[in-house]
Amino acid sequence: MQVQTLEQYQAVIATCSSLFEKKTKDYGTAWRILRLPSITDQIFIKANRIRSIQEKGQQKVADDIQSEFIGIINYCVIALMQSNWQGDKRMELPVEEVMAAYRQVIGNTITLLENKNHDYDEAWRLMRVSSITDIILMKLLRVKQIENNEGKTLVSEGVGANYQDMINYAVFALILMTEGN
Repeated sequence: MQVQTLEQYQAVIATCSSLFEKKTKDYGTAWRILRLPSITDQIFIKANRIRSIQEKGQQKVADDIQSEFIGIINYCVIALMQSNWQGDKRMELPVEEVMAAYRQVIGNTITLLENKNHDYDEAWRLMRVSSITDIILMKLLRVKQIENNEGKTLVSEGVGANYQDMINYAVFALILMTEGN
């Protein structure tokens, strides 16, 4: 993976992580009440709004597309943390524990990125942001189907890998947007 990509990725994640930490301090871990399908639906709403704005060419609510991609990243991290904490019934978690889990999820996701970037040779840099939006929506539909099948798949990767892919695609979109693509 190019050094530039890793630096850009880390810059995007620093923004997402900082916002997540501040919201955790403001709201606590109220998201612990959400079941995984509810988190998936929240991500779907954000991705669908991005696509709607891309297609209409305008928006009427102030939140911009970049903030929606950041939301996708943070909700995917929440989903992965919830998966890791399924047996843990605590509703309120200390900020330090949550942020350590956030960093662990992102660390695992960066490893996946490095492996895929090696094999795909950073093909994402040639993609359109609108295509990335569509891929995120497709992955969400896959996750919904897996959830509807109670997590059972025959040959497909599970929901965790799809959440990681969505994180990476949302980061790619934010990098491309900062480069003016």
